[in-house]
Amino acid sequence: MSDFDADAIIVGAGAVGLACGYALAQRGLQVIVLESGPRIGEGVSSRNSEVIHAGFYYPTGSLRARLCVDGRRRLYPFLDAHGVAYKKCGKLIVATDSSELPAIEKLLVQGATNDVEGMRMLDADEAHALEPAVHCVAAVLSEESGVFDSHGYLLALRGEIENRDGLVVCGARFVGAHARGAGGWRVETIDGTGADAAGTPAVDAVDAVASRTTLTARLLITAPGLEAQTVADSIEGFPKELIPRRYLGKGVYFKLTGRAPFDRLVYPTPIPGALGTHYRKTLDGQAVFGPDLEYVDAIDYSVDPARAREFYTSVRRYWPGVPANSLIADYAGVRPKIHGPGEKQPDFRIDDFSVHGLPGLVSLFGIESPGLTSSLAIGEEVASRLELR
Repeated sequence: MSDFDADAIIVGAGAVGLACGYALAQRGLQVIVLESGPRIGEGVSSRNSEVIHAGFYYPTGSLRARLCVDGRRRLYPFLDAHGVAYKKCGKLIVATDSSELPAIEKLLVQGATNDVEGMRMLDADEAHALEPAVHCVAAVLSEESGVFDSHGYLLALRGEIENRDGLVVCGARFVGAHARGAGGWRVETIDGTGADAAGTPAVDAVDAVASRTTLTARLLITAPGLEAQTVADSIEGFPKELIPRRYLGKGVYFKLTGRAPFDRLVYPTPIPGALGTHYRKTLDGQAVFGPDLEYVDAIDYSVDPARAREFYTSVRRYWPGVPANSLIADYAGVRPKIHGPGEKQPDFRIDDFSVHGLPGLVSLFGIESPGLTSSLAIGEEVASRLELR
């Protein structure tokens, strides 16, 4: 490695970027993970439902299906080994009237096709025996679904990288990469501490020559979530026509001021582009509903309390007993979608040499749900694309 500062540079220290770093570090590579924000995982990875998905929602043969199932099977042992809190609480996907029965029956079949274990159909009485407050005519039970401490998971991944002599550098914003004539990549960064909430650096930070740093590596992996398109556009030679358009899917959450009504996750039938406004009980016992889905033009983490009206309508379908004035605004997340309203949800994009023609580069796009569950498997997939064993 004498010709390089590191074997691999990874852009983005969310769950997926850190999992990629972990996979490469396990193979003996020296890794540098660059994060523009002041702390790891403050974007997509920290603004989600912290749900461990079983893997039955996704089309046969897709990366989403394969990596979710593989990632979930890797995740529980990893959490055990590192003392990260989780609860395999299970999930009910409910049909609230007979018109929704075909949808949940389809999910059960899809789960079997995707090799998801621990799934079975429940009639109304069986579902009520598990969750007396739920309203449904039938439900699919997923025993492998759960919730976990995503922040603890991120810290464990960072620790694994650093214990193998890797570096996770926060406040280092990627500004460009150029292929070296002798092979490998030259990566330029600036001090990212002047970035705003959307990750855009202040003008004086961009212009400050003294804040620029150049690093070299044999391999480059980009997993920056919401900034995937901007990063790809800053890589010399990356085909512009292969960069998918970015869409921002905002979802807000409301929490319940009262006792949690269910121990298990409760999900409605999916909606186009999302899984519907669902319920979870956090590890500390808080009942949370969401997210919904709204396409927006800019990254914005505010929550309009007036959206509670729509939440009451959605939640009452499977919990008619939700008390009036019991939901209060909690937080919001923004998902890095690569499809717009009304369009079919595409697969994860993990673009390697066979796609863009640039040796030693893997670029990830559209890694939204189930990206958190899939992250360890995504790391392994990236390593295989780079032909690392």
